[in-house]
Amino acid sequence: MFDKKPKSYTDLLGKTNRIVEGTIIKGNILSHADFRLDGDLVGNFQSNGKIVIGPAGSVKGDIICKNADIEGRFDGKIQVAEVLNIKSKAHIHGEVICAKLSVEPGAEFSASCVMKQNTKSNDGSQPKPEETAAQ
Repeated sequence: MFDKKPKSYTDLLGKTNRIVEGTIIKGNILSHADFRLDGDLVGNFQSNGKIVIGPAGSVKGDIICKNADIEGRFDGKIQVAEVLNIKSKAHIHGEVICAKLSVEPGAEFSASCVMKQNTKSNDGSQPKPEETAAQ
């Protein structure tokens, strides 16, 4: 009668996890849903959705995701299957692999960049985070 089935990760897409300013995470994050980071992450991040790094947010590690908006600081390797938006106050250092790139004037972008039209798997579906971890 009151049994609730756990939601599949496809039901979670469009909903956003949030790490607030002042929070520091040391370790890896694996998320099937969208994610907003206003705190600090020292570690890797993987998602089938979108990551937003707010103006107070920072990531030191690797990111694999579908889309990304960066307004804060990023140092590492980022692989974005679709669109990477870099806002004017962003500081990007490291390596970037994406299909489409948007960099606003004023952004600090000190990274090698590879544009790949299709960073998804061959069948056109987004790879599961567990599959991309082995790459």
